[in-house]
Amino acid sequence: METMELKHLISSSETVDVYREGDMAIKLFKEGCRKTMTLYEALTHSRVEDTGLNIPIIREVCVINNRWAIKMDLIEGKTLADIMKEDPEHMDEYLEKMLDIQLEIHSKKVPKLSKLKDKLIRQINALDCIDEVKRYEMLTRLDSMPKHIKLCHGNFVPENIIINDKGTYVVDWVAARQGNASADVAKTYLLLSLKNPDFAEKYLNLFCQKTNTSKKYVQDWLPIVAAARLEEKIPEERDLLMKWVDVVAYE
Repeated sequence: METMELKHLISSSETVDVYREGDMAIKLFKEGCRKTMTLYEALTHSRVEDTGLNIPIIREVCVINNRWAIKMDLIEGKTLADIMKEDPEHMDEYLEKMLDIQLEIHSKKVPKLSKLKDKLIRQINALDCIDEVKRYEMLTRLDSMPKHIKLCHGNFVPENIIINDKGTYVVDWVAARQGNASADVAKTYLLLSLKNPDFAEKYLNLFCQKTNTSKKYVQDWLPIVAAARLEEKIPEERDLLMKWVDVVAYE
């Protein structure tokens, strides 16, 4: 076990604190987080590394100050979200860049990665805010959706794309799974809609145009991914997510 004085906090969530230490980012899991959570995240990330995509490389899994930790390359630069705010006139170009990155991710296959469908089933079954009829409806719909094995990021938003003079990097792979690309797109659309519905609509239209995908096909995933997102219990998202869950079909 290492003992370190970590001073430069980059970000924090319910389960981790991320610190900067030299040229490393140290993801320090909160006390009480099980070892399996750390090891599973490290394994998921490592499997994505094997695709050759531009992502931070994990250097070590260890225990620091009595807490499990993952040390990985620190990726410095600006997020695509920051660049979009600074240069709104070129928003369409940035949107296309973002989508091209996501399509490259979807072009990869990681056979040993966990299945997105299994994760969605677990999340929907864990919900206490929908009745059994709605739960059955969600699970039946999920079971009927085409089963694919494309690499899905699971949290693909401009905040997780970092650009510097060496290239473009995608971070935060904890939710990566193999599954249907349109489910991943529906999740991104949902996350974008929570902040900027117009941008989300542009994103979805561009995806459908570039991939010759029916818009309704992506929209059919929305109630499913919205229900799964409810499991995270973020109060300010609940009302909007419940509206999506209640949509039976899109015209």
